Amino acid sequence: MKLRIAGLADDSVVDGDGCRFTIFVQGCPHNCPHCQNPDTHDFNGGYETDTELIWEKIQANPLLSGITFSGGEPLCQPVPLTQLAKQAHAAGLDVWCYTGSILEELTARRDADIDALLEEVDVLVDGPYIHERKDLTLRFRGSGNQRVIDLKQTREKGRIVLCYDD
Repeated sequence: MKLRIAGLADDSVVDGDGCRFTIFVQGCPHNCPHCQNPDTHDFNGGYETDTELIWEKIQANPLLSGITFSGGEPLCQPVPLTQLAKQAHAAGLDVWCYTGSILEELTARRDADIDALLEEVDVLVDGPYIHERKDLTLRFRGSGNQRVIDLKQTREKGRIVLCYDD
């Protein structure tokens, strides 16, 4: 399956807990001012690759604890990312996803493809980057409005459960 990406990081320690394989997808409608990845905004930028090639790279690193979808906006390409997330879970890896959207807004949309991806995500970092709320002391996010949501616990408890409340 094809996926348009800006790049890959095969051993990130800043995109979630543990050693992670991060996929930076290409294309973002949010265009947050002062975004750390502005080159990922153009939907025609980056390059197209096959998810199987990405999966081969993931499998080649035995030190990984999980994969992370970042961007750009991963929820603009939910179908190929859902496939990768399922493969990751089958291999015992966890899945993190960054989005400039808010979880409650995403679930209210009732978009089957986005819902399927969210079902495979273990931890969701949601919310747009707001430069005025920049805080370098926060874990795995850039501004104070963003949340690190444990989606597994959220699904089980029926309410939003945060991973970090700093």
